[in-house]
Parts: sequence; structure tokens; C-alpha cells
Amino acid sequence: MIFARRTTAPSPERIARLIGLGSYLPPRKVSNADLMSRLDTTDEWIRTRIGIAERRIAGPATATSDLAVEAGLRAMKSAKAEHVDAVVLATATPDHHVPGTAPLVAHRLGLRQVPAFDIGAGCSGFVFATTVAAGLIHAGTAGTVLVIGAEKMSAVIDPADRSTAPIFGDGAGAVVLTTGRADEPGALGPAAWGSDGEHADAIHIPDGGSRRPSHTTGDLKNQYVHMKGNEVFRHAVRRIAQVTQESATAAGWAVQDIDRLIVHQANARISAAVAGKLGIPPERVPSNITHVGNTSAASIPLLLSHSALDGQLKAGQRVLVTSFGAGFTWAATTLLWPAGLQALA
Repeated sequence: MIFARRTTAPSPERIARLIGLGSYLPPRKVSNADLMSRLDTTDEWIRTRIGIAERRIAGPATATSDLAVEAGLRAMKSAKAEHVDAVVLATATPDHHVPGTAPLVAHRLGLRQVPAFDIGAGCSGFVFATTVAAGLIHAGTAGTVLVIGAEKMSAVIDPADRSTAPIFGDGAGAVVLTTGRADEPGALGPAAWGSDGEHADAIHIPDGGSRRPSHTTGDLKNQYVHMKGNEVFRHAVRRIAQVTQESATAAGWAVQDIDRLIVHQANARISAAVAGKLGIPPERVPSNITHVGNTSAASIPLLLSHSALDGQLKAGQRVLVTSFGAGFTWAATTLLWPAGLQALA
């Protein structure tokens, strides 16, 4: 089978440049020990098979929009921006099927009448959203864009499902992008992205959409995420390695030039396998999955924020962000890390 390659190369005259970075995690921590009482699993199994020790879980009164607003506020404060021209929200767990969650988030941020819309690309959603935002900036449609990845995965995970309950957590991260030049630190490089709907059922929620409305089945378990773990693992390693190589090549980098590889935090073994496949030393691959779990579309901005805060991201480093998610979808892009960027959490 031949797979088409899709890369987008921005014009050097109008480049999206990173100027703000923020994140938010709900306060409640759920440890592996907390899960063991209801799941047939152990702390050792979760740590060795997935790499997670704890995850954050939002309370029943907290929605995805609440998480998104907190991260958006921090990103705008980081950017010293009082206004943006558009809001793009990546999420697989919107507040409602209708309307989209982004307009509500924009309203609560005081961004009156700006275009705001959701992107649903699973765990690749944030990189898809930044690519779309970069396109808006390149076209001159927007000068500054707030991009948010936010998820309340606990709302769509069966708490009794051993295959998914230990994996996912809740949280949000956000960036502010503005118009810049290709030679400026923080400028986003070419994006490589794609999808393969042949495997759409590998990570999916069977009921609740137009294909199988919830009222026609009445099976609560089919309103939760179902995942074929082995299939996802196999495709994730291959696709992340592939799209990482494509993005690096489009930027004119060798893989060995990458100073920090920011991989979607799906599973610690996936990240390690990708690094090994590409020949990237483990110390160049930051991780926060141990403490936050898989936060889907929030994963990449959360990891960027945490890596900046703990000093793993330094000015001038070649940074490549790469992701894989439900759909299947995959996406990656590059940037030189800017000086003076203060992440707020």
C-alpha cells in the first residue's frame, strides 16, 4: 500500500511564531494504588507497561471548557496578550456535541466576537490545531491565534476497564502564536501530517454519534472509549517515527540535529521505541507521563510547558513535536526554542 505524504511549508514572509505558553492540571491526583481497588492490576504493571504512576482527574462539576479557560489565561498572560484574533481548540471531549466548545472558551476569556472553533483529531489534535492556526497567520486571516489542547478524558473512560482506566488523565495546555519571520526563534517550521481512516475503530467511542445514537442502544459501556492496545502501539511507533523524519527533512534537519523530541505522551514504551528507532538519545526525549498520564490533545502543550519549566527546553534548541492519535491521525512540526519565553502553569 502506498501512503501519500502531506507537508505544509509556510511562506517566509508570514510565519507563525510561538510567544506564549501555559498549562493547567486539575488538583486531584489519582495514584495507581487508588485504581487497584477496583481494577485487576498492580502498580508495578501500570508503571512497567505504560509508565504512569499517577494522573490528574477533574471533578464532576468541571468540564473541558473550564480546563481550557485556565490554560488559555496562562498562555495569554505568558504572551502578554490581551487579545487574539482567533481561538482554535483541540479536543476529543467537548462540553457538548453542539455547540462547539471553543466559542464558549473565547467568550469566557473575554474575546468577544472572534472566530473560535474546535478540531477533533484525537491525540494529534493539538499539532493539527497549530498547523491550522499557522495557516491562518500565513494567509493574513489572523495576526495572533490562541491554540488550546484540553481534555476531560475521565468523562469518556470506563472506570472499570483495565485497558483504558489506568492510561488517561485530564488537563489542558495552550500556546499563543503570532506573525513572525522564518529566521526568528519560535517560528514554526513545516508541518507533516496525515491520517488513515482504515483503522478508525482502533480507538473509538461506539455510541453517541449519528452512526449509532445513544438512545438506540442503551449500552452505557459503548459510550466509553474502546481501544485495541496492541494495534495502536504498533501503528503509533511506525507513524510517529515516520512523521518525525518527514518533519525534520522538511525543516532541513537531520534527525541527529534534534535537541528535544516532544512526543505525545501515550505510553512511555512508545516514546522509548520511537527514540530508539530514530537513534535519538533518551535524554533528548522529555517525558511527563509518569505524573499526568495520557491527556490526549492536551499532551503536547502540557509537555512543552513542563519541559520549559524544568529547564529541559533552552533558547536555540532544535525542538520537534510529534504526535499520533485516533483516526488514525499523525502530525509533527519544528521550531527553534525562543529566548525569554516564560511558561505559566
